[in-house]
Amino acid sequence: MQFIIRLHPEIIIKSRQVRKRFTFLLEGNIRRVFKSNHLSVEVRASWDKFTLIVNKKSLDKVNDVIELLQRIPGIDQIIRVEKSTFTDLDDICQQVKQAWQPLLVNKSFVVRVRRRGKHEFSSLDIARYVGGYLNQNCNTKGVELKHPDLTIEFEVNDNTLIQSHHRIKCLGGMPLPTQESVLSLISGGYDSGVATYQMIRRGARTHFCFFNLGGREHEIGVKQVSYYLWKRYSESHRVKFVTVDFEPVVSDILENVENGQMGVVLKRMMVRAASKVAAKMKVSALVTGESLGQVSSQTLVNLSVIDQATDTLILRPLICMDKLEIIDQAKHIGTENFAKVMPEYCGVISRKPTTKADSTKIAAEENKLHLDIIERVVADAKVQDIVSIAEEAHQETEIVTKVDVLPENAVVLDIRSSEEQEHSPLLLPNVTVKHIPFFKLASQFAELPQQQTYFLYCDRGVMSQLQALLLHEQGYKHVQVYRP
Repeated sequence: MQFIIRLHPEIIIKSRQVRKRFTFLLEGNIRRVFKSNHLSVEVRASWDKFTLIVNKKSLDKVNDVIELLQRIPGIDQIIRVEKSTFTDLDDICQQVKQAWQPLLVNKSFVVRVRRRGKHEFSSLDIARYVGGYLNQNCNTKGVELKHPDLTIEFEVNDNTLIQSHHRIKCLGGMPLPTQESVLSLISGGYDSGVATYQMIRRGARTHFCFFNLGGREHEIGVKQVSYYLWKRYSESHRVKFVTVDFEPVVSDILENVENGQMGVVLKRMMVRAASKVAAKMKVSALVTGESLGQVSSQTLVNLSVIDQATDTLILRPLICMDKLEIIDQAKHIGTENFAKVMPEYCGVISRKPTTKADSTKIAAEENKLHLDIIERVVADAKVQDIVSIAEEAHQETEIVTKVDVLPENAVVLDIRSSEEQEHSPLLLPNVTVKHIPFFKLASQFAELPQQQTYFLYCDRGVMSQLQALLLHEQGYKHVQVYRP
């Protein structure tokens, strides 16, 4: 089985040299993603497309192949290709009809053909013959050469018929890492997750910087969403996850800064710290999820004052998006489930936050602070490879028993999202399986009978390990992880 991989249109219009570099990077990304997911494929590059051939031992995982291709930045669409032999033009007509008849109902269409080899007919002869046959034998609105509802494309190569259909829309954007690396200030909420995704999609290798304001539970939650974003959309390249304990800075602000100025001062302190982290990592830009006017600290005046705290470029991909648009995109990319249960750890809450901060007044307030704390928390920051989050989860959950064989009367909690559960149902004979998505587990677990031992399940085991650890820390010791 084959897939034709079409490049994002912006890649195609690049100069020859740039386009060559972009396609070279994309080809490497495709190979790495499939290798890390243990799928056997062959990638063949040409000037305007790739051909991906699924090897025999991976033919039973076609859906996995499609899903992976849909998540790689730089791919605009994929086209499933099927090959067969034919005897004559009538045989071609029959095969094309079988593939396209359901899609032709009440649709206008045009037939486009490429031909290679020696035949008694031309490409135009085939297109006319097949088009006339489909028009007579299918319930169509007729042939339309200029603006058809459907374009039926296939290739005749000697005695082989190659049909391309089932076009599937993909991520688009630019391949990683065609842009410079950036550092995303990730909080786990709607905005920062979507902003991170936007930068990944534009081809920027996106590292994560987390300012911990809410303790252990907050850290685990943000690690989960960061690992998800990396694994799903930028798995081809390793990135860093940086944890900065910001509670000492927040305490300093609460003790010394005027209430109405706290929000802007906190953002400026975060930007200062993130800039120092970025400098150590040789990253040239920061990314935030700020949207113009969404909250008091995000007015034009306040954003300008925040920017003055650093010389590092600050990118705001969501600046003109409203909250509903951001939430819709979070649903689309799969971060909504994380965001809607992430507590709002703002650090400081002003009773009357300023919407028009004065840079002179802000500077006076900051003079009351112990700015050396910034140096200390950055020096103490924990920098780890994003892959190590899964390894860390494994190490930290050694106290959580993992089993591959379930005991009698076991109860398995499938904590995957509803979409994952529907796509690949967990069917275990003689075992009770309850579906509780991970984002509902914290609130619903206490309602379950507590004398029972529960086994958490997810596809890769990372989420179930982290959730089991959280439940253990909350006092629930009868939780284990099921890894078949």
